[in-house]
Amino acid sequence: MTKFKAFHVEKENDSVSHSIIERSLDDLPAGDVVIRVKYSSVNYKDALSAKGLPGVTRQYPHTPGIDAAGVVIESNQTAFSEGDEVIVIGFDLGMNTPGGYGEFIRVPASWVTPLPDGMLLRESMVIGTAGFTAALCIEKLEQMGASPDDGPVIVSGATGGVGSVAVALLAQSGYEVVASSGKSDKESYLKSIGAANIIDRQVLADENPRPMLAANYAQGVDTVGGTTLSNIVKSLQYGGSVSICGLVASANFKTTVLPFILRGVNILGIDSVELPIASKNKIWDRLANDWRISSLDTMAIEVGLDGISAAVESIFDGQVAGRTLVVHDA
Repeated sequence: MTKFKAFHVEKENDSVSHSIIERSLDDLPAGDVVIRVKYSSVNYKDALSAKGLPGVTRQYPHTPGIDAAGVVIESNQTAFSEGDEVIVIGFDLGMNTPGGYGEFIRVPASWVTPLPDGMLLRESMVIGTAGFTAALCIEKLEQMGASPDDGPVIVSGATGGVGSVAVALLAQSGYEVVASSGKSDKESYLKSIGAANIIDRQVLADENPRPMLAANYAQGVDTVGGTTLSNIVKSLQYGGSVSICGLVASANFKTTVLPFILRGVNILGIDSVELPIASKNKIWDRLANDWRISSLDTMAIEVGLDGISAAVESIFDGQVAGRTLVVHDA
Protein backbone atom coordinates (compact mmCIF):
# COMPACT_ATOMS: atom_id res chain seq x y z
CA MET A 1 0.00 0.00 0.00
CA THR A 2 1.70 3.20 -1.18
CA LYS A 3 1.97 5.86 1.49
CA PHE A 4 2.50 9.52 0.70
CA LYS A 5 2.50 12.99 2.23
CA ALA A 6 -0.28 15.52 1.75
CA PHE A 7 -1.07 19.03 2.91
CA HIS A 8 -4.20 18.65 5.02
CA VAL A 9 -6.82 21.30 5.83
CA GLU A 10 -9.28 20.74 8.66
CA LYS A 11 -12.20 23.02 9.44
CA GLU A 12 -14.45 23.04 12.47
CA ASN A 13 -16.92 25.90 12.63
CA ASP A 14 -14.75 28.99 12.03
CA SER A 15 -11.51 27.31 13.05
CA VAL A 16 -9.16 26.15 10.26
CA SER A 17 -5.91 24.26 10.74
CA HIS A 18 -3.19 22.97 8.43
CA SER A 19 -0.94 19.95 8.80
CA ILE A 20 1.12 17.55 6.71
CA ILE A 21 -0.21 14.03 7.07
CA GLU A 22 0.46 10.59 5.68
CA ARG A 23 -2.14 9.11 3.34
CA SER A 24 -2.41 6.00 1.18
CA LEU A 25 -3.60 5.46 -2.36
CA ASP A 26 -6.67 3.73 -0.92
CA ASP A 27 -7.73 7.10 0.52
CA LEU A 28 -8.04 8.62 -2.96
CA PRO A 29 -11.33 8.65 -4.87
CA ALA A 30 -12.06 6.33 -7.77
CA GLY A 31 -10.64 7.36 -11.13
CA ASP A 32 -8.83 6.21 -14.25
CA VAL A 33 -5.32 7.57 -13.79
CA VAL A 34 -3.01 7.61 -10.77
CA ILE A 35 -0.33 10.31 -10.98
CA ARG A 36 2.75 10.86 -8.87
CA VAL A 37 2.69 14.63 -8.49
CA LYS A 38 6.02 16.38 -8.93
CA TYR A 39 4.83 19.99 -8.93
CA SER A 40 1.79 22.06 -8.07
CA SER A 41 1.30 25.80 -7.51
CA VAL A 42 -0.51 28.24 -5.25
CA ASN A 43 -3.45 30.04 -6.83
CA TYR A 44 -6.03 32.39 -5.32
CA LYS A 45 -8.59 29.58 -5.39
CA ASP A 46 -6.18 27.34 -3.45
CA ALA A 47 -5.84 30.08 -0.86
CA LEU A 48 -9.62 30.28 -0.51
CA SER A 49 -9.81 26.52 0.00
CA ALA A 50 -6.92 26.48 2.47
CA LYS A 51 -8.56 29.24 4.51
CA GLY A 52 -11.89 27.39 4.56
CA LEU A 53 -13.68 30.26 2.84
CA PRO A 54 -16.94 29.55 0.97
CA GLY A 55 -17.25 29.01 -2.76
CA VAL A 56 -14.51 26.46 -3.43
CA THR A 57 -14.49 23.45 -1.09
CA ARG A 58 -17.70 22.11 0.39
CA GLN A 59 -16.42 19.43 2.76
CA TYR A 60 -13.40 19.19 5.03
CA PRO A 61 -10.87 17.75 5.80
CA HIS A 62 -9.44 18.36 2.36
CA THR A 63 -6.22 18.52 0.33
CA PRO A 64 -6.22 21.56 -2.00
CA GLY A 65 -4.15 22.10 -5.13
CA ILE A 66 -6.05 22.90 -8.33
CA ASP A 67 -2.86 22.26 -10.33
CA ALA A 68 -0.78 19.13 -10.66
CA ALA A 69 2.00 17.96 -12.97
CA GLY A 70 3.67 14.61 -12.68
CA VAL A 71 4.12 11.07 -13.93
CA VAL A 72 1.48 8.40 -14.52
CA ILE A 73 2.02 5.33 -12.37
CA GLU A 74 -1.23 3.54 -13.22
CA SER A 75 -3.96 3.90 -15.85
CA ASN A 76 -6.96 1.86 -16.91
CA GLN A 77 -7.28 3.89 -20.12
CA THR A 78 -5.18 3.23 -23.23
CA ALA A 79 -4.67 6.96 -23.75
CA PHE A 80 -2.17 7.00 -20.86
CA SER A 81 0.61 4.63 -19.87
CA GLU A 82 2.94 4.26 -16.92
CA GLY A 83 5.72 6.80 -17.17
CA ASP A 84 3.78 9.41 -19.17
CA GLU A 85 4.35 12.99 -18.06
CA VAL A 86 1.03 14.79 -17.67
CA ILE A 87 -0.74 17.96 -16.48
CA VAL A 88 -4.05 18.26 -14.64
CA ILE A 89 -5.73 21.62 -14.03
CA GLY A 90 -9.32 22.66 -13.47
CA PHE A 91 -12.40 20.49 -13.33
CA ASP A 92 -12.84 19.48 -9.65
CA LEU A 93 -9.18 18.93 -8.81
CA GLY A 94 -8.28 20.56 -5.51
CA MET A 95 -11.80 21.85 -5.01
CA ASN A 96 -13.66 18.80 -3.70
CA THR A 97 -11.32 16.16 -5.13
CA PRO A 98 -7.94 15.74 -3.36
CA GLY A 99 -5.52 17.93 -5.29
CA GLY A 100 -1.93 18.62 -6.13
CA TYR A 101 -0.83 19.30 -2.54
CA GLY A 102 -0.72 15.54 -2.16
CA GLU A 103 2.15 13.52 -3.64
CA PHE A 104 -0.38 11.37 -5.52
CA ILE A 105 -3.75 12.06 -7.15
CA ARG A 106 -6.30 9.80 -8.85
CA VAL A 107 -8.47 11.45 -11.49
CA PRO A 108 -10.64 10.71 -14.53
CA ALA A 109 -8.69 10.37 -17.78
CA SER A 110 -10.84 13.18 -19.22
CA TRP A 111 -9.07 15.63 -16.88
CA VAL A 112 -5.55 14.76 -18.03
CA THR A 113 -3.39 16.60 -20.59
CA PRO A 114 -0.23 14.98 -21.97
CA LEU A 115 2.76 17.23 -21.30
CA PRO A 116 3.41 18.96 -24.65
CA ASP A 117 6.70 18.32 -26.44
CA GLY A 118 9.28 20.91 -25.49
CA MET A 119 7.71 21.76 -22.11
CA LEU A 120 9.09 20.66 -18.75
CA LEU A 121 6.85 19.60 -15.87
CA ARG A 122 8.25 22.41 -13.76
CA GLU A 123 7.48 24.97 -16.47
CA SER A 124 3.90 23.76 -16.71
CA MET A 125 3.30 24.49 -13.05
CA VAL A 126 5.01 27.87 -13.08
CA ILE A 127 2.29 28.58 -15.64
CA GLY A 128 -0.41 26.59 -13.83
CA THR A 129 -4.05 27.60 -13.74
CA ALA A 130 -3.17 31.28 -13.34
CA GLY A 131 -0.95 31.40 -16.41
CA PHE A 132 -3.29 29.18 -18.37
CA THR A 133 -6.12 31.59 -17.58
CA ALA A 134 -3.98 34.48 -18.80
CA ALA A 135 -3.44 32.61 -22.06
CA LEU A 136 -7.20 32.12 -22.43
CA CYS A 137 -7.72 35.85 -21.89
CA ILE A 138 -5.33 36.67 -24.71
CA GLU A 139 -6.74 34.02 -27.03
CA LYS A 140 -10.23 35.52 -26.51
CA LEU A 141 -8.91 38.99 -27.34
CA GLU A 142 -7.31 37.59 -30.49
CA GLN A 143 -10.60 35.99 -31.48
CA MET A 144 -12.15 39.46 -31.28
CA GLY A 145 -9.50 40.75 -33.69
CA ALA A 146 -7.02 42.29 -31.25
CA SER A 147 -3.70 43.34 -32.76
CA PRO A 148 -0.57 45.00 -31.33
CA ASP A 149 -1.19 47.83 -33.80
CA ASP A 150 -4.44 48.76 -32.03
CA GLY A 151 -2.76 50.43 -29.07
CA PRO A 152 -2.05 49.80 -25.38
CA VAL A 153 -3.46 46.85 -23.42
CA ILE A 154 -4.24 47.39 -19.74
CA VAL A 155 -3.62 44.49 -17.32
CA SER A 156 -5.03 44.87 -13.81
CA GLY A 157 -3.56 43.03 -10.84
CA ALA A 158 -0.41 42.84 -12.92
CA THR A 159 1.91 41.42 -10.25
CA GLY A 160 -0.41 38.49 -9.49
CA GLY A 161 -0.21 35.08 -11.10
CA VAL A 162 -2.66 35.75 -13.93
CA GLY A 163 -1.48 39.31 -14.35
CA SER A 164 2.22 38.47 -14.52
CA VAL A 165 1.77 35.84 -17.21
CA ALA A 166 -0.61 38.11 -19.13
CA VAL A 167 1.98 40.90 -19.11
CA ALA A 168 4.71 38.54 -20.32
CA LEU A 169 2.60 36.88 -23.03
CA LEU A 170 1.26 40.16 -24.37
CA ALA A 171 4.69 41.78 -24.42
CA GLN A 172 6.24 38.80 -26.20
CA SER A 173 3.45 39.02 -28.77
CA GLY A 174 4.30 42.64 -29.53
CA TYR A 175 1.66 44.47 -27.50
CA GLU A 176 2.31 47.66 -25.54
CA VAL A 177 1.36 46.62 -22.00
CA VAL A 178 0.19 49.02 -19.31
CA ALA A 179 0.44 47.25 -15.95
CA SER A 180 -1.82 48.32 -13.10
CA SER A 181 -0.44 47.46 -9.67
CA GLY A 182 -0.52 48.65 -6.09
CA LYS A 183 3.00 47.40 -5.41
CA SER A 184 5.32 50.33 -6.06
CA ASP A 185 8.34 48.19 -5.17
CA LYS A 186 7.60 45.81 -8.06
CA GLU A 187 8.10 48.28 -10.89
CA SER A 188 11.42 46.73 -11.93
CA TYR A 189 9.85 43.26 -11.83
CA LEU A 190 6.98 44.33 -14.09
CA LYS A 191 9.34 45.98 -16.55
CA SER A 192 11.57 42.89 -16.58
CA ILE A 193 8.66 40.74 -17.78
CA GLY A 194 7.58 43.20 -20.44
CA ALA A 195 5.46 46.04 -19.05
CA ALA A 196 5.97 49.23 -21.07
CA ASN A 197 4.19 51.47 -18.57
CA ILE A 198 2.97 51.09 -15.00
CA ILE A 199 0.08 52.89 -13.31
CA ASP A 200 -0.96 52.81 -9.67
CA ARG A 201 -4.00 50.62 -9.15
CA GLN A 202 -5.91 53.52 -7.56
CA VAL A 203 -6.17 55.11 -11.00
CA LEU A 204 -8.64 52.36 -11.85
CA ALA A 205 -9.88 51.54 -8.35
CA ASP A 206 -11.32 54.96 -7.52
CA GLU A 207 -14.99 55.35 -8.40
CA ASN A 208 -15.75 57.80 -11.20
CA PRO A 209 -19.37 58.84 -11.77
CA ARG A 210 -18.84 59.59 -15.46
CA PRO A 211 -20.40 56.95 -17.74
CA MET A 212 -17.41 57.06 -20.10
CA LEU A 213 -13.76 58.04 -19.71
CA ALA A 214 -10.92 58.87 -22.07
CA ALA A 215 -10.38 55.96 -24.47
CA ASN A 216 -6.89 55.10 -23.26
CA TYR A 217 -6.77 51.34 -23.93
CA ALA A 218 -7.32 49.23 -27.01
CA GLN A 219 -7.88 46.05 -24.97
CA GLY A 220 -7.77 44.85 -21.39
CA VAL A 221 -7.21 41.86 -19.14
CA ASP A 222 -8.94 42.28 -15.79
CA THR A 223 -8.22 40.03 -12.80
CA VAL A 224 -9.76 42.31 -10.18
CA GLY A 225 -13.44 43.02 -10.87
CA GLY A 226 -15.40 45.71 -9.06
CA THR A 227 -14.70 49.37 -9.76
CA THR A 228 -11.50 48.49 -11.60
CA LEU A 229 -13.47 46.59 -14.22
CA SER A 230 -16.01 49.41 -14.47
CA ASN A 231 -13.27 51.92 -15.20
CA ILE A 232 -11.58 49.68 -17.75
CA VAL A 233 -14.86 49.28 -19.63
CA LYS A 234 -15.30 53.05 -19.62
CA SER A 235 -11.72 53.52 -20.91
CA LEU A 236 -11.73 51.15 -23.89
CA GLN A 237 -11.26 52.45 -27.40
CA TYR A 238 -13.91 51.92 -30.05
CA GLY A 239 -14.46 48.19 -30.61
CA GLY A 240 -12.13 47.25 -27.77
CA SER A 241 -12.57 44.26 -25.47
CA VAL A 242 -11.65 43.29 -21.92
CA SER A 243 -11.22 39.66 -20.86
CA ILE A 244 -12.40 39.15 -17.29
CA CYS A 245 -11.34 36.32 -15.00
CA GLY A 246 -11.15 37.57 -11.41
CA LEU A 247 -12.99 39.10 -8.47
CA VAL A 248 -10.28 39.99 -5.97
CA ALA A 249 -11.91 43.40 -5.39
CA SER A 250 -15.54 42.41 -5.96
CA ALA A 251 -17.79 40.11 -7.94
CA ASN A 252 -20.01 43.11 -8.69
CA PHE A 253 -19.40 46.12 -10.91
CA LYS A 254 -21.44 49.10 -12.09
CA THR A 255 -21.67 50.43 -15.61
CA THR A 256 -24.10 51.91 -18.08
CA VAL A 257 -24.92 50.76 -21.58
CA LEU A 258 -23.12 53.79 -23.04
CA PRO A 259 -19.66 52.25 -23.61
CA PHE A 260 -21.35 49.35 -25.36
CA ILE A 261 -23.67 51.31 -27.63
CA LEU A 262 -21.40 54.30 -28.31
CA ARG A 263 -18.01 52.58 -28.53
CA GLY A 264 -19.05 49.02 -29.31
CA VAL A 265 -16.90 47.56 -26.53
CA ASN A 266 -17.04 43.95 -25.36
CA ILE A 267 -16.71 42.07 -22.08
CA LEU A 268 -15.30 38.57 -22.58
CA GLY A 269 -15.84 36.00 -19.83
CA ILE A 270 -13.02 33.52 -19.17
CA ASP A 271 -13.32 30.11 -17.50
CA SER A 272 -10.48 27.60 -17.22
CA VAL A 273 -12.23 25.12 -14.92
CA GLU A 274 -14.81 23.41 -17.12
CA LEU A 275 -13.12 24.19 -20.45
CA PRO A 276 -13.23 20.91 -22.43
CA ILE A 277 -10.00 18.94 -22.36
CA ALA A 278 -9.49 19.22 -26.14
CA SER A 279 -9.48 23.01 -25.81
CA LYS A 280 -7.17 22.82 -22.80
CA ASN A 281 -4.73 20.69 -24.79
CA LYS A 282 -4.62 23.22 -27.62
CA ILE A 283 -3.77 26.06 -25.23
CA TRP A 284 -1.04 23.98 -23.57
CA ASP A 285 0.44 23.30 -27.02
CA ARG A 286 0.55 27.03 -27.73
CA LEU A 287 2.22 27.67 -24.38
CA ALA A 288 4.86 25.10 -25.28
CA ASN A 289 5.49 26.58 -28.72
CA ASP A 290 4.57 30.02 -30.12
CA TRP A 291 3.57 31.27 -26.65
CA ARG A 292 6.60 29.87 -24.85
CA ILE A 293 7.45 32.39 -22.12
CA SER A 294 11.12 33.31 -21.88
CA SER A 295 10.77 35.01 -18.48
CA LEU A 296 9.14 32.14 -16.57
CA ASP A 297 12.06 31.62 -14.18
CA THR A 298 11.92 35.24 -13.04
CA MET A 299 8.26 34.83 -12.04
CA ALA A 300 8.52 31.87 -9.67
CA ILE A 301 9.49 31.15 -6.09
CA GLU A 302 9.53 27.58 -4.76
CA VAL A 303 8.03 26.12 -1.59
CA GLY A 304 7.55 22.63 -0.23
CA LEU A 305 4.42 21.35 1.52
CA ASP A 306 5.61 23.04 4.69
CA GLY A 307 5.65 26.42 2.92
CA ILE A 308 2.07 26.40 1.63
CA SER A 309 0.50 27.97 4.72
CA ALA A 310 2.82 30.98 4.52
CA ALA A 311 2.22 31.27 0.78
CA VAL A 312 -1.54 31.35 1.39
CA GLU A 313 -1.14 34.15 3.91
CA SER A 314 1.03 36.08 1.46
CA ILE A 315 -1.76 35.96 -1.11
CA PHE A 316 -4.28 37.43 1.33
CA ASP A 317 -1.75 40.02 2.51
CA GLY A 318 -1.22 41.13 -1.09
CA GLN A 319 2.48 40.30 -0.94
CA VAL A 320 2.76 37.82 -3.83
CA ALA A 321 4.41 38.78 -7.09
CA GLY A 322 4.36 36.20 -9.86
CA ARG A 323 3.90 32.51 -9.22
CA THR A 324 4.50 30.22 -6.23
CA LEU A 325 5.61 26.73 -7.26
CA VAL A 326 4.96 23.79 -4.91
CA VAL A 327 7.73 21.20 -5.25
CA HIS A 328 7.24 17.69 -3.92
CA ASP A 329 10.21 15.71 -2.74
CA ALA A 330 11.81 13.79 -5.60
